[in-house]
Amino acid sequence: MIESITTPTYAIHFNENAYAALNGYLEQANHSKIFILVDENTHENCLPKFMAQLTGEHDFEIIEIESGEVHKNIHTCTQVWEVLSELGADRKSLLINLGGGVVTDLGGFVASAYKRGIAFINVPTTLLAMVDASVGGKTGVDLGALKNQIGFINQPKMVLVVSNFLDTLEERQLNSGFAEMLKHGLIQDRDYWTQLRNMQSLIGIEGLIRHSVVIKNEVVLQDPTEQHLRKILNFGHTLGHAVESYFLESETHELLLHGEAITVGMVLEAWLSNQLEGLPTADLEDIKATFVGRYGKTHFSESDIEAILALLKFDKKNSHGNINFVLLKQIGEPSIDVQIDSQLLRKAFAYYML
Repeated sequence: MIESITTPTYAIHFNENAYAALNGYLEQANHSKIFILVDENTHENCLPKFMAQLTGEHDFEIIEIESGEVHKNIHTCTQVWEVLSELGADRKSLLINLGGGVVTDLGGFVASAYKRGIAFINVPTTLLAMVDASVGGKTGVDLGALKNQIGFINQPKMVLVVSNFLDTLEERQLNSGFAEMLKHGLIQDRDYWTQLRNMQSLIGIEGLIRHSVVIKNEVVLQDPTEQHLRKILNFGHTLGHAVESYFLESETHELLLHGEAITVGMVLEAWLSNQLEGLPTADLEDIKATFVGRYGKTHFSESDIEAILALLKFDKKNSHGNINFVLLKQIGEPSIDVQIDSQLLRKAFAYYML
């Protein structure tokens, strides 16, 4: 049995503990109405498993949104708010977000804004959401192709990590989430990085999911509103989010999953770390070989690179007109708020494509 993780405001429960905690909560909380937010994939593949584990007499209303990052926007939120209103949701209602990062991010935002805030619970069904999106209280939606520009930091009542939902995922989705786990090793734990990079298969990953959640949770506890330390969780994300946004709005490129874009960002920012923060060259080469070996290499034309760099001005970590990066002094030792000349950024892309 995997031990729950407690924070000052909520708990993260795993597998059997998750359903026991949820059933106990629903029995005591006396919510006026309970809504479950799903997309078409989790509606079909995860909702039946989830409902089969619930006990007690509760009325549930199911709200379905379309899957994918392209639907993580304020228009989708408006549709969900309208459905909540039509179905009589009041301030004592509960929203359970059953899905990947789009569902948990958007659902948390919907709940935080509806009637100035109703309770919500996150039940992540992808590896990415289990180790990242559902933990830490960040909610939000994209503004056009710009990632997570609108949102709140607001904590759920609980997070339920049930590993058998991973059985519903394609390997590409699993690998997308695994990228965030590798990031946790790079920013906090060299031994964890080494363990993960040597894994040939993601079978039996449950205990490692908890270790990633512990790493993220400990960072968030020290800096819940991302004033200082929590910024380290954005390693690879400054350039990675720009890459993801560019591919999201491009008519000629295939979409990149979040984790796939972040692996590009981590290689780019590892090279910058080598140039500016003294990350050893051997570590840089290890990082590049690990990500390129597992995820392949994305091709960028000169026009692609210029468009990606232009998107950096929208990064959420920017302040006073400066673009701030998280870099590595060494594996397990990050530095924050590093500002970088645009010519050096172009050289980082040249290194990535070597």
